[in-house]
Amino acid sequence: MTHTEKTLRVAVAQAAPVIMDREATVLKALDIIEKAAQREAKLLVFPEAFISAYPRGLSFGAVIGGRSMESRRDFLRYYESSVSVPGKTTDILGKAAKKAGLYLAMGVIEREDHTGTLYCTLLYFDPSGCLKARHRKLKPTGAERLVWGEGDGSTLAVLDTPYGRMGGLICWENYMPLARAAMYAKGVSLYLAPTADQRDTWQATIRHIALEGRCYVLSCNQFVTKDMYPKDLHCYNDLKSQPDIICRGGSAIISPLGQYVAEPVFDREELIVADLDLDHVIEGRFDFDPAGHYARPDVFELIVHE
Repeated sequence: MTHTEKTLRVAVAQAAPVIMDREATVLKALDIIEKAAQREAKLLVFPEAFISAYPRGLSFGAVIGGRSMESRRDFLRYYESSVSVPGKTTDILGKAAKKAGLYLAMGVIEREDHTGTLYCTLLYFDPSGCLKARHRKLKPTGAERLVWGEGDGSTLAVLDTPYGRMGGLICWENYMPLARAAMYAKGVSLYLAPTADQRDTWQATIRHIALEGRCYVLSCNQFVTKDMYPKDLHCYNDLKSQPDIICRGGSAIISPLGQYVAEPVFDREELIVADLDLDHVIEGRFDFDPAGHYARPDVFELIVHE
C-alpha cells in the first residue's frame, strides 16, 4: 500500500436533510461543502441517505399482506425526491466537489428510472468533479426492505487516492463479516461508514472496524428532530411514538488503533474536522494486517462475486 501524501484533513457532516425535498437538500449540501472547503478539508463525508431522507419512524402504511393508496402516495413523494445517477443532482455535486477541491462521499436515495426501484447508495466524487463510483447497500435492514432494493457485488467500490485507498460500507453492512473482509482485501486505509445507527453500541462497531482493518474510519450520521418531517405526509401519525430527537447523531473519526481522532457528537448538527496522519496506517499494520500477514490464505479463501 502506498500513498503520496502524509497527512489528510477530513470532514464529516452531521446534518439533516430537508426531508423529501431534493432541491432544498442539495442547496444545504452545497453550503456544507463550501464550509468544508473553507476549513481546507480534502475529504468530506455525508450521512447515509442524506439526499433526501432516511425515513426513520415511517411505515408507509404497510402491513404484511396489505398496503394503502395513501402509502403509495407517500412512496411516490419519496421516489420523486430521490436521485438519478448520473443526472442533474450528480452534476451539481460534482461541480461543487471540483470548486471545493475535495473528495466527496454523498449518501443518496438513488432511483432507477426505468424500473422504479430505489437504492440506498453512497456516491464518490473526486476533486476534478468526476463521479468515480457508487456503492449500493447490499442488504437493507428490517423495514428498509419495503422501500429499498438490494445492491450487488458490482458496486463494492474502492478509489485510489493520493492519501491511500478509500472505500466503505453503509450502516449495518458493517455487521457483515465477509463484506468487511472484502474491503480489507481491497487495501482500504480510509474506511467510510455512513450510517443511521445512533446507538452507543455503534461506537463499539466503528472502533472495532478501525482496529480490525488497521484503517481510519469516518462514521457519519444525521441529526434529525421530529419537527423536521413534512406534516402533510399521510403516514405522519407514525411519528407519535417517536421522541422529539429522532436521530441524535454520533458521528466520529477513529484511528487505525481504534482510538478517537474526533469524539462522537450528539444532539446537534456539526461539521467535524480532523487531521489524519496517514503513516499511522502502516504503523498499525506492523503487528496485524487483515489482508496480509494475518490473512492465512492457506486456510481461508474469500470469493467476491463482482
